[in-house]
Amino acid sequence: MKAPVPGRVESALEPVRAELLRAARAEAADLLARADRDATALLEHARAEARALLEDAHREGEAQGAAAGRVIRARARRTARARELAARRETYEELGRRATAHVRELRHTADYPLLLERLTRHARRLLGPDAETAVHSGGGLVAHAAGRRVDCTLDALAARALDRLGAEVESLWTP
Repeated sequence: MKAPVPGRVESALEPVRAELLRAARAEAADLLARADRDATALLEHARAEARALLEDAHREGEAQGAAAGRVIRARARRTARARELAARRETYEELGRRATAHVRELRHTADYPLLLERLTRHARRLLGPDAETAVHSGGGLVAHAAGRRVDCTLDALAARALDRLGAEVESLWTP
């Protein structure tokens, strides 16, 4: 088999990359909309709980109510914040699961052998030409050389892509 020309591999993979980016953006937009709805509902529920708690405290008396109200408001803010953070964490984890599942689908494309060749070249650039590579059962590959290891599995690649988004990923659920 002829070694693929680097430009051809990149050209061949461009439609796959473009489709992955389009699908990831669409999924991110969907997740953002759902996260916005969930966060709004959670916040409204927390605010309703806080209002109910504040009304109860007021009925207990002005002196006690003022002190209790401060405690209750602080607790409600902490609860609302905890729920918001939990919703964000769940959204991020769901985004990670969906991105990983989407990337795993590359195994079933005609371009997958070219992707493996490209990952092999990448691993050997990092570890040297004598690096041993092994195709991973979940897709992608793992390479070893001189006590070093490079993880080019599809799951790891998806995770690193999500990590590279950094704080930008928070824009998915920030109103």
